[in-house]
Amino acid sequence: MHNQCLNDAFQSDENLSDQNVETFETNDKRQYSDSASNRIDNQNLSMTTPETIAMVLLGKKTISQTKLREEKNLGDSDIKEEDEISERGGWSNKLDFLFSCISVSVGLGNIWRFPYLCYKNGGGAFLIAYFVAMVFCGIPIFYAEVALGQYLGVGGMTFIGQIVPIMKGVGFATMVVVVLIDIYYTIIIAWTLFYLIASFTALPSLPWAGCNNTWNTPNCYVPTEITNLTFGVSISNSSVSAVEEFWTERVLGITDGIENLSSVRWELFGTLILAWILVYFIIWKGLNESGYIVWFTALFPYVILLVLLVRAVTLEGAEIGLLYYITPKWDLLLTAGPWIDGTTQIFFAYSIGTGALPALGSYNTFKYNCFRDAMITCLVNTMTCLIAGVVTFAILGTIAHSTNVSIDSVVNSGPGLVFITYPEVVLRLPGAPAWAVLFFIMLAVSFVITIEVLGIDSEFCNVESFVTGLSDNWPEKLRRNRKFFTFLCVLAMFLLDIPMITKGGVYIFQLMDYYSASGMSMLFLVFFQTISIAWIFGTSRFCDCIEQMSGNRPSWFFYICWSFLGPLVMAGVFFFYVIQYIPVTYGENYQYPWWAEVIGIIISLSSMLWIPGYAAYYIITTPGTLREVVLIKGITPVCKPRKGAPSLPSTQVKSNEFDNIL
Repeated sequence: MHNQCLNDAFQSDENLSDQNVETFETNDKRQYSDSASNRIDNQNLSMTTPETIAMVLLGKKTISQTKLREEKNLGDSDIKEEDEISERGGWSNKLDFLFSCISVSVGLGNIWRFPYLCYKNGGGAFLIAYFVAMVFCGIPIFYAEVALGQYLGVGGMTFIGQIVPIMKGVGFATMVVVVLIDIYYTIIIAWTLFYLIASFTALPSLPWAGCNNTWNTPNCYVPTEITNLTFGVSISNSSVSAVEEFWTERVLGITDGIENLSSVRWELFGTLILAWILVYFIIWKGLNESGYIVWFTALFPYVILLVLLVRAVTLEGAEIGLLYYITPKWDLLLTAGPWIDGTTQIFFAYSIGTGALPALGSYNTFKYNCFRDAMITCLVNTMTCLIAGVVTFAILGTIAHSTNVSIDSVVNSGPGLVFITYPEVVLRLPGAPAWAVLFFIMLAVSFVITIEVLGIDSEFCNVESFVTGLSDNWPEKLRRNRKFFTFLCVLAMFLLDIPMITKGGVYIFQLMDYYSASGMSMLFLVFFQTISIAWIFGTSRFCDCIEQMSGNRPSWFFYICWSFLGPLVMAGVFFFYVIQYIPVTYGENYQYPWWAEVIGIIISLSSMLWIPGYAAYYIITTPGTLREVVLIKGITPVCKPRKGAPSLPSTQVKSNEFDNIL
């Protein structure tokens, strides 16, 4: 089995030495034969002796035998890779990996989370922080996670522990983060399914199109019905659009705070069950067998997004929102908010630190060049975020123009922003009911609709990373019972979801989003993951691993980002955030009570403490002196590469290594 631990940590170096000896012998024979052949060709045939001819023929025969042995070894490696794929699973098509990467990283993190964080942090200021984090952290770490998962052939729970045993806590922290994400991520899918069902039940109209419903309040207004207001006339500050009231009153039935959770929303309870059923049936056989599903879910949303984009930017007043979108508020860059949200949004959208990327890379064959797919995925991810932002801010500008209010106060900023702006775009399309139904049906062709198509594939990739991580850690017990184990995971997460579908559940949801998968916990995790690879395992050694797989070394840019710039940016943002700590809020007005913030900090620590906690456990339980445990055993890779792969590169670094990188 490819991830079995080595009894002797230095076996890989001995294997490498043996390979070098064989290579030198082969090269000597080849050079000797070539020189003999040249002598035959350059001399007169009459002067050629039988002994010379025999020597040349013997050299050629030796070369042929060497080539046959090399071809046999190559064939044996291919057979080993096939055996490995049959045991662990593998992609049936090379494009499956690309589309799976796009699916896992292009999802609700782009369509749902990016716009509301951008709106919350003043538009352009957030974009500056976002791009800084993307260049120096996002793209390099994305590539590193995929490449290392491919090299070792394991998922996110074990890949750091195999190269740096004392840092195995990074894997446990990753799985805690994944569990927390899976718990609250499915709530978004349940909300989306609610919108789908409501769209059908309200035909030939749409339930959020007017203010004459039982859930509407006297403050309700319809933006499309007040576009003819005279100059200087504006609506009341207490007025709420029909679309926003549908979200707060009909979908959520929201209470006044987390102190008052009230009763369960039974309609959301039903859609939550449906959401988890979809997740389970997609993931129970493994992500590598869901290739054609992720092909569809990776490509199809762009058709719908393009329709919304064209319509949104042509609405009157759209330029107001777009100007707000790209104009930075420079004073906000002196606060921690845009930096912490921009950096962690990169990690969240790229699925960095969740274990999903190593899990996807582990299904590749050893010699697959994942660099191109990694770069394509990162660029597609960022473009999707930017397009989603254009759609969202264009409709915000339209609402601000029609109501004659500041764009800052158009809607109550929060996790439901996308459920306010996207339905509003649908209302602005000609023949809104028909477009809405078509919009939802097109996205529902393979289980779900609208944002749900994006959400479900990101969700089953996240669940996949959790299941794969645990299966890699305890393969004998879990791999053969994968379906039952997946069912238990899904059932446990479903039960933990129930508090978030109460009337006050959205406050718990916001608490989970703020403290579990973003903020200091995600920065802390990814920072230690990066330094484990770059500083302890060694950037040069890691580049050797990539060269063994693809035949090419990473460029100097990746070397510098892995070694210096990435850790520097993450550490700087982390300390900036701690110094200027900003408590969680819901919207602009609601402040969480102190005990809720304590719960949030405990949620963050539930993943963070695994890293120092496991390091302390490793030092206490591992035999040997403190120096041996920390400086030798703790940083020596304990597991060999996957079957059919070369030996792990030596820890010895040449003096001109950095010059070679440059």
